[in-house]
Amino acid sequence: MPIISSILNTDLYKLTMAQAVLHQFPETRVKFKFKCRNEGINFSPIKTKIEQEIQNLKNIRLTNEEFEYLNSIRFFKKDFLYFLKDFRLKPDEFITINEDNGNLNITIEGPWVQTILFETFILSIVNEHHFAVLSHNSGDIDYLEIRSNRLLDKLKMLVEAPEGFMVTEFGTRRRFSAEWQEIVIQELIKTGRLAGTSNVYLAMKYGITPIGTMSHEWLQTGQATHVRLVESQKYMLDVWAREYRGDLGIALTDVIGMDAFLRDFDMFFAKLYDGCRHDSGDPIEWGEKLIAHYESMNINPKTKTAIWSDGLTIPKAISIYMNFHERIKCGFGIGTNLTNDVGFDPLNIVIKMIECNGQPVAKLSDSPGKTMCEDKEYVKYLKKVFNKND
Repeated sequence: MPIISSILNTDLYKLTMAQAVLHQFPETRVKFKFKCRNEGINFSPIKTKIEQEIQNLKNIRLTNEEFEYLNSIRFFKKDFLYFLKDFRLKPDEFITINEDNGNLNITIEGPWVQTILFETFILSIVNEHHFAVLSHNSGDIDYLEIRSNRLLDKLKMLVEAPEGFMVTEFGTRRRFSAEWQEIVIQELIKTGRLAGTSNVYLAMKYGITPIGTMSHEWLQTGQATHVRLVESQKYMLDVWAREYRGDLGIALTDVIGMDAFLRDFDMFFAKLYDGCRHDSGDPIEWGEKLIAHYESMNINPKTKTAIWSDGLTIPKAISIYMNFHERIKCGFGIGTNLTNDVGFDPLNIVIKMIECNGQPVAKLSDSPGKTMCEDKEYVKYLKKVFNKND
């Protein structure tokens, strides 16, 4: 049984962005690269298995049941669904994989509309094979009991959390396994504290809300379009709003950094978008800046939503909630700590866009070590244009 057997076994934002790409940027070409931020990980023993699983992706088809499910979601348009029904992933054409002294080098390059879906699938594949090896080599240690006990502790914290506190499961990309993620979802549903999941397949299977809007690659692409670099974030926010006409109104704030984002997030966007998502930097500082920004424009923050999704645990999310829930609507996307807290050190792996239309693009982030770009001079220029100081 392949690890990925459904095209919906991915994060919702990959599909929402794919639709926008089909409509708005059908000829754009991009380049993505894989990066493991952990030190000393040897991928050599699983490279062949990873390659085989990636090849299996070409066999995925959107089923009639999946088509009808997506068709029931109002922001998906019929032309995109018919495109997706005929769509085939082509790893032979767009993916290269090699290994160097244990390091795994994966490059995805080609038309954006043809390559956008690979990211979550590949990250899930790498994770599952890595942890399968660790589990096999674990000897007498009962990791099933460890992860079950840790999950029980989390479920108890959720049930006892303050009234109104809810979480969204965001763990597909870094899960221990597909099977364990599904168990986590089943147990979270029982708590009554699950707002939804980013995983579209599990949302369909269990009748819960699929949640997600955009990721960093959406705003990064603006850096290589026809508009001036300084206007790139505004341009991509505007294109997104025109595509979805009021749906999916949560903007990601840390592609260039929160301060640069807020300079672009003027009254037009602040009123147009439902809220913003935090994915790097200090979460309390971020929330205070967002609330102050709304108040500076006489927008009541209580009418807006703040989503936190950076390395959260349930206690950390509850602490943030207690800081802000009386001042702004709060949401929390918890990934690795729900789906990969099993006794092993989780992998910190990403696949990020590094080029668009032959030009470098970058994510600068609000946390050290998260910048990904092969052109250091471009990073310097980007920081200068957006007046970003480290």
